[in-house]
Amino acid sequence: MSTLRDLAEEHTGLGPADIDHLHRIAGDWQLLSDLSFADLLMWVPVKGEAGQPRQYLCVAQVRPTTAPTAYQDDQVGKIDSGPEVAHLDIALAQERIWREGDPVWYGDTPARHEAIPVRLRDPNDREEGYSEVIAVIGRDTNLSTARTPSQLELNYLTTADDLAQMVADGTFPPPRHPGETTSAPRVGDGLVRLDAGGKVTYASPNAQSAYRRLGFNAHLVGEELSALTSRLAADPLEGNDTAERILSALRGESPPRQEMEARGATVLIRALPLLPAGVPIGALVLVRDVTEVRRRDRALMTKDATIREIHHRVKNNLQTVAALLRLQARRVDAPEARHALQESVRRVASIALVHETLSMSSDEAVEFDGIVDRVATAATEVASTSVSVKMRRTGTFGVLPAEIATSLVMVLNELLINAVEHGFPAGEDDDEPPAEPIEPGEVVVSAHRFRKQLHVTVADNGQGLPQDFRADDSQRLGLQIVRALATGELRGSIELRNRAGGGTEAVLVVPLGKR
Repeated sequence: MSTLRDLAEEHTGLGPADIDHLHRIAGDWQLLSDLSFADLLMWVPVKGEAGQPRQYLCVAQVRPTTAPTAYQDDQVGKIDSGPEVAHLDIALAQERIWREGDPVWYGDTPARHEAIPVRLRDPNDREEGYSEVIAVIGRDTNLSTARTPSQLELNYLTTADDLAQMVADGTFPPPRHPGETTSAPRVGDGLVRLDAGGKVTYASPNAQSAYRRLGFNAHLVGEELSALTSRLAADPLEGNDTAERILSALRGESPPRQEMEARGATVLIRALPLLPAGVPIGALVLVRDVTEVRRRDRALMTKDATIREIHHRVKNNLQTVAALLRLQARRVDAPEARHALQESVRRVASIALVHETLSMSSDEAVEFDGIVDRVATAATEVASTSVSVKMRRTGTFGVLPAEIATSLVMVLNELLINAVEHGFPAGEDDDEPPAEPIEPGEVVVSAHRFRKQLHVTVADNGQGLPQDFRADDSQRLGLQIVRALATGELRGSIELRNRAGGGTEAVLVVPLGKR
């Protein structure tokens, strides 16, 4: 499915600034759709030959959440011309909102057409304040459920007409503040309309309920909302900040959203100026009770902090165990015992790396590439070899869940140590050169994902496996750990084999589906 930008760039002559403005409208026009009880379709003129009827392309559509849609099928990508878009032609040519005309029928659904010209304000043009019309928004209302409107619906429709005029003026939507989303609050969450003096002329039932949660039990109509909000806030500074944002909307500015707490409740407030035809007539304040949402957020933050602290303590405990094993290794005279203890130190340290990463993460997943790089570096530093060995990684492991990462890091640690120590073994006498010259050593770790599987290869250019080697019969502890973890914890497969060009490679396949 083509995006708004794709359709506009391919079929129209709109510039980047024009398309960005259409994107901003599409990001905020659910508000207008819900207030209008109507579908909104964004139509842009299509490049065509001179003398031919103008064609319009629908580049975006939004359906109301407050009323039934007029269109069951998606209209994006549709091109219309002729009588069906005559209302768009009038709005485009006369640069005004078109509301005349009789209802039209879409199958069995009667609908009322309206057309709203879209202007882009030009901040450099101080006389006119806006450029020519760049698009037309069709506002199409399903009339099949038409009835006498309630007070709520009348206030919704009045506010919708004011916002529609602001779209035609180029003053809606307001500029978006950095980091701000358009997800909330919505019309149905709670709506308050203010007159030019800041007094409430209408408050929806949900808005009244939100302020009741803050501690105001009387009716909002007639109250000066900024002063009332300032009095209710638990934190005076927060209350003054919220009140100032409401006042700034009355002055024609567009302040960012603000959360306010009082009596254990949290309410999200968004104030929008109402400036039809450039005349400030008041403000629209949307409110949403987000008390339960913030309570869950705090619970999740506490849980995340607890989990990170657990991983941090596990990491510390593992490092303590590794330090004790390292001390013991220094006091052991038998070379084999000392070597076994040193291997245990590396195994414990590799697991500690995963928990160290998890202790800094907000979820139970880790970026595994950095862990692999650190384990590979450690393997080259501690292994005893006859040549200098270089480690290299190709591909990416990506983000892995903790249950996979913990086992996988142990497997890779064993494979890397084996690749270095057995692919490029040290001679019995350090002064005696190896029997056969060995080219500069290299171990390559390759990783890629394919069909919900992680494919990992550890390959070296060393001396290769013995002719009679069988992984299943090996008594080496490292290979036994690799086999047990690969086929058990990771539920995958492992294969060790000689490379065609010399050396050894271990091929590991790990499923990444649900466990």
